[in-house]
Amino acid sequence: MDEAAASTGKRGRKQQRPDPADGPVAAFAFRLCELKEAAGDPSYDRMRADFGAAASKSALSAAARGRDLPSWETTWEFVRSLAVNALGEDAEAVRREWTHRWEEARTSGAAEPVPDPAPTPVPAPAPKRRWPLIVLAVLVVLAAGSGVFFWLSPPQRPIPGDASFMLGEDPPDGIEVKAGGNFVKTWELRNIGQVRWTGRYLEQAGREGGSQCTAPHRVSIAVVEPGQAVRLSVPVAAGSVPGRCKIAWKMVDENGVLFYPASALRPIYFDVAVVP
Repeated sequence: MDEAAASTGKRGRKQQRPDPADGPVAAFAFRLCELKEAAGDPSYDRMRADFGAAASKSALSAAARGRDLPSWETTWEFVRSLAVNALGEDAEAVRREWTHRWEEARTSGAAEPVPDPAPTPVPAPAPKRRWPLIVLAVLVVLAAGSGVFFWLSPPQRPIPGDASFMLGEDPPDGIEVKAGGNFVKTWELRNIGQVRWTGRYLEQAGREGGSQCTAPHRVSIAVVEPGQAVRLSVPVAAGSVPGRCKIAWKMVDENGVLFYPASALRPIYFDVAVVP
């Protein structure tokens, strides 16, 4: 995803590149590291969360260390998330290029690829806190012999002076995507109000069509000052069944409460045709 004032999301010490002179496995990992840096050197967490790498963080990290040849499955998830989803390169061309490199490393005296580790069970996410339609709580404070009631109510939405405008999108709606292919949808939004945007997210708000595209359920929005624009991107994997694929998105806070209720602003969306 392209973000205004993009942050790589890196934490801790930068991983050192392996020395390609140490053998075919190290040379292969060196190329993986080059690809990662070309994509902005995102963290392994961000490769998974923002760019859709379907491999564990430990498997992605091990692939770039150059000690053992990663499995093709891990290699492809490493490469697909960066070259295809982050950099927008053609998926088929990328697959051919990296299949050749992986096979070359495997047959050049390298040990057999290490199997991917068993996935660590991920605990079910805690249910999102939602503001009910009624008052959440009543705090009763007695002062000077009289009762004073403080009512905690849902936040006012839309916030007075808060406004958003979509400047553009890429790729345009209506494009054709090959079944099983990938693309990145980017919207450019401008804060045209007087309210600073903080703690905001894009969250899926509905889908249409028979082709089951997949995309992250929620995408974080950077802080946006009034008058500034921000680019928001989601990696999308097309379904295997041809047909229409449309997913809509709305701006919410951390509790899933809409900033612009349905009557205030239409959702943004992508709408593509998945073809054989």
